[in-house]
Order: sequence, then structure tokens, then C-alpha cells
Amino acid sequence: MNDERRSAPRKPTAVPIEVTDSISGENIGRVGNLSRNGLMLICHRPLRDDALYQLRFRLPSPRGANEEIEAGVHTMWTDQAATNGYQWSGLRIISISGAAAACLDRWLERGAAG
Repeated sequence: MNDERRSAPRKPTAVPIEVTDSISGENIGRVGNLSRNGLMLICHRPLRDDALYQLRFRLPSPRGANEEIEAGVHTMWTDQAATNGYQWSGLRIISISGAAAACLDRWLERGAAG
């Protein structure tokens, strides 16, 4: 039985995509996978369960111009990663501009190849 509860499948990233906390300016980790509705982060700074964050990251573009995405997210779950000192965090996107959403959709349609 498939236990997939996501409304959109997540796509793994072909290249590292660093993620910054928009409020503090701190790099908190990198994208593990990404969809139109959420993402999994590999964090080197623990995130709190059931918390809200404003994140910023740049999606690689085939034209070489990285496109910036800023989104409000809600932490759905956290778990210790296999590598000591890291955490996996599942985040749901709750706020994103129309332009950023269109950019994310284009990136996902390209197959997340970078």
C-alpha cells in the first residue's frame, strides 16, 4: 500500500541548493527534495517542530542565472539524519509569491536537473 500523502511528488535536486533563513540571514542547510507544495531540508541547524519560517534559496537555471525563491514554510516533521549533527526537516510551503511559484513550477517541469 502506498502511504504517500503529499499532493505533489517531491523531486530530488541534482546540485546542492543552499537555504537561508530570511529573518536571521543564517544558512540553515540545503534542499534534499522539492515540490510545488513543500520540501525536505538537510539542516545543520535544528528546526523546531510545528514552527513557521521564512526561507530563501536559489534554483539553478539552464541559462546560468539562478532564480531566487522566498517562501513561508511550516515544519511538519523533523528527524535526526544519518550524519551526526544534521537533521532532516519536512516543510510545507504556506506562502509564496506568484512569480516565485511560477519559477518553482518551471524548475520542476525541467525535471529538477539544475
